Amino acid sequence: MHKENIYNSQELKALQLRLQKNDEAAFTHIYQYLYKKLVHFSVSLVRSKELAEETVEDVFVKLWSKRETAAEIDNLAVYLYVAVKNASLNAISKQASELINAPFDFLETTAPVITTDPYDLMITGEMMAKMNAEIESLPPRCKLIFKLVREDGLKYKEVSEILNISVNTIDAQMAIAVKRICQALEVIKPQKSAGFTRLETAFEKKVKKS
Repeated sequence: MHKENIYNSQELKALQLRLQKNDEAAFTHIYQYLYKKLVHFSVSLVRSKELAEETVEDVFVKLWSKRETAAEIDNLAVYLYVAVKNASLNAISKQASELINAPFDFLETTAPVITTDPYDLMITGEMMAKMNAEIESLPPRCKLIFKLVREDGLKYKEVSEILNISVNTIDAQMAIAVKRICQALEVIKPQKSAGFTRLETAFEKKVKKS
């Protein structure tokens, strides 16, 4: 396990192999690593922390009950996010049919405050406050995508599978988020490149990671 309880894909796969062999410790590691992230994701759908917690608990119960086939899961993080999404939508069955293919524009997600060391980004506490305020003002879908990529550390392809939208859409939404955050911090000016506006700064590379 790495610093800040972050696993890479190989380590998660190793935990899956252990889980398949009834290793409760492996299950606990997976649970502790993903539980809070999945609850926050579910809250953006069901708008109830209590219901979100119950939903995520149920998903983990099912994972344990199907542990004999755990090693067959290609990407455990994506698998659990999708399972939580589907379970959350089922929990609000009256809206499930219209939500399942919704563009997520209406979701009221709350992005956690970015806790990255200000010295690492070479920005002041005031700039951190501006950045977090700008994140909160992002359009719901844009904020949800930004949160999954920046806060939960998911790759564009993984977010694409979870939300059932294209990678290009994610790239476009991340570009919007990064542009707005950078402009709020007044650290860059848009530059023309290859026929479209791009933001090429050290800050962008920090924020917009794939």
